[in-house]
Parts: sequence; C-alpha cells; structure tokens
Amino acid sequence: MIEQNGAGLAVKGPMLIANASALLETGRSFLQGAAPAGEVLLDLSAVEETDSSALSVIFGLLRTANKRGLTLRLAHAPASMLSQAALYGVTESLPLA
Repeated sequence: MIEQNGAGLAVKGPMLIANASALLETGRSFLQGAAPAGEVLLDLSAVEETDSSALSVIFGLLRTANKRGLTLRLAHAPASMLSQAALYGVTESLPLA
C-alpha cells in the first residue's frame, strides 16, 4: 500500500510483483497532483519485503517526478532493495535521502 504522508509518500507492506502496478499507479496519481518544483520524500521504512519489481516501481516514480519538475528522494530504503540495486548496478541511480 502506498499513501500520502504529509508532503510525501509512504509505502507499507511488501513491494512485490503482485502489487507493483497498484503501487506505481497510486504513486503516479499523487505525483501528478503535487505542486511542481518541490521535493517529495518516499518513506520506505515500513516495507516488509521486496523483489526486483520494487526497483521498477521506484524508477517509474522517478520518471513521473522528473516530468513534473519534482525531486523524489528515498528514505529508509530496505536492505533487500539496496542489495538488488547493487546486483543490477543501479545503486547510484537511487536518490537516497
């Protein structure tokens, strides 16, 4: 589940292929309604489990944020996500807060 958390977003529960589309669409809806040229913090502290689709969600949200002139930052990225990012060689592309 992804929900608005003040001026940011928070993900709770798993970020797996089973819910990746829903997470991406909900996150995009928020970003499209956000004021342009601001910063949005994506809090991942309550993420319970990830697979490689979590990175797809993150990069999809980053593309949407960039199109809107927003800066998306990741807070509390889970170790499993960081491990997958390292495996795929995309760690430096993650905007960690």
